[in-house]
Amino acid sequence: MMFISILIMTVLGAFAGFFLKKSTDGDSFLSILFSKYFYFGVILYVLAAILNIYVLRFLPYSVVLPLTAITYIWTMLIAYFLLKESISAKKKIGIVLIVIGAVCVSL
Repeated sequence: MMFISILIMTVLGAFAGFFLKKSTDGDSFLSILFSKYFYFGVILYVLAAILNIYVLRFLPYSVVLPLTAITYIWTMLIAYFLLKESISAKKKIGIVLIVIGAVCVSL
């Protein structure tokens, strides 16, 4: 159950970054502050942080913190599918290494 919570937490964090990125489409700092994407991103970050605190009640910090690197996998997928960014071979190798590291830490 806790590992599902970690996956949800990392997805929330990745989408929070996505929405904050979307909020920067305007021309000025004020346009960012008045963007609905800005507030949606902040809300998702807060929800991810609350879920992180909850998970830390049950799992060691030395496990939870390294597993938050899974956020980078979701971020890359979001960037590829929603922002049409390319994924280089180096990034693919990085994803494989993150997965290997996450498995090693969680065992």
